[in-house]
Amino acid sequence: MTHPLFHKETFLETAFEKRFQAMLRSAWNKRSWHVIVADPGSGKTMGIRDLVKTAGSQAVLAIVTPKNNEDEQALGDQLYTALGLPLRGHWRTRKPKLMGHLHQYGTECIIVDDAHDLSLEHLMFIKEITDQGRLQYNHPLGLCLVAAGRGQMIPLKETLDLPDPTWLQFRRRLDPLQPFCRVAGHTSEEVRDILASLEIVYRELFPHLNLRQWSGFIYQWLTQSHFDPTHSGRVTMDHVMKLVTTALEWAYEANATDVQAQTLEDAASLLVLRRDTFRVIDGDGPSHDIPPAEPTGEVQVSWTQEEQADQKTEERASSNDEHSVVMQPTKSVKCTFSGEVPIDLQQFLDSGVHLVECPDCTSTSALSPHKGILHFKPHKRRKTRSTLTEPRWVRREMIWAMVSK
Repeated sequence: MTHPLFHKETFLETAFEKRFQAMLRSAWNKRSWHVIVADPGSGKTMGIRDLVKTAGSQAVLAIVTPKNNEDEQALGDQLYTALGLPLRGHWRTRKPKLMGHLHQYGTECIIVDDAHDLSLEHLMFIKEITDQGRLQYNHPLGLCLVAAGRGQMIPLKETLDLPDPTWLQFRRRLDPLQPFCRVAGHTSEEVRDILASLEIVYRELFPHLNLRQWSGFIYQWLTQSHFDPTHSGRVTMDHVMKLVTTALEWAYEANATDVQAQTLEDAASLLVLRRDTFRVIDGDGPSHDIPPAEPTGEVQVSWTQEEQADQKTEERASSNDEHSVVMQPTKSVKCTFSGEVPIDLQQFLDSGVHLVECPDCTSTSALSPHKGILHFKPHKRRKTRSTLTEPRWVRREMIWAMVSK
């Protein structure tokens, strides 16, 4: 059975969390307004939850944008619930009292998570109650609209740039120097610090765990793949955790005291190159009682109809062989490696070399980018190792590089 520690939510005060919480605390202290953007999976929600927990009162209220409900009442009910107040009575009688409750409970800052889902009605409601706080109670509120976004995308900016007076007034309330902020992910050195913290977290299960020695490989895998489509050179906590915990689970099932490079490479291949593989769950399905089989260093993927037909043909040939005394297990002629190849696209184009070698069977294929991505097509496994000397891209350990022999 998988150890419960692998599925336990662990909060680490990473470099991202320090940057992110510093921005939230600044808005809280200054009562300023900001739209804060970060990559999906970077740890925004856990950072908000930790800040609210340490605040220890209703001074900081955190709510989540209501999904599939654009009415102002849905957002107002979230604030009532965060204050611990019942939702009795009609909304038309509860709405005018909301700002009075916020003033009474001493709320100083409101954090809205998933702010990219806010509707126009939600934004107008936020403006209305904060205006009421200024006018009736002389009670300014800090506001952080925390949204998920990649690259140069800034959620809500298009709405707040509209020329209507309402949005001009809303825009005026944003901080003059930092209205829209992007909190960056982790650098290579910060990934190393995360791995050092994870060594402590999992030390009980792996007495000789040394993740830091693989920090360069892990960082390169996560910045040359779909995890970093904008090529920003930054990594999110979610991506690091998925890769590391998958490899550690396999190592734990194999009774290892540390994780090896091959295990990390197999996990990266599964999470990065074969993330879109369609798997057929048949028979009894996954079991919670039987431990998973030990990883063999080869990623198991579901067979296509063509592979299944090849297998059936081989089985019939084997059954008709009168000279066969013992039935030998048949193997698929298909190679298990296919899918996205995490080579930096600009380097690939600049090199002028389009030949790429399969890391499993050494067969080669000329690749060309499609929608900015290199794909290695499904192919038959070579029976002998390739002895090519012409320039080509190959994978050594966890890094793709160009060789000429």
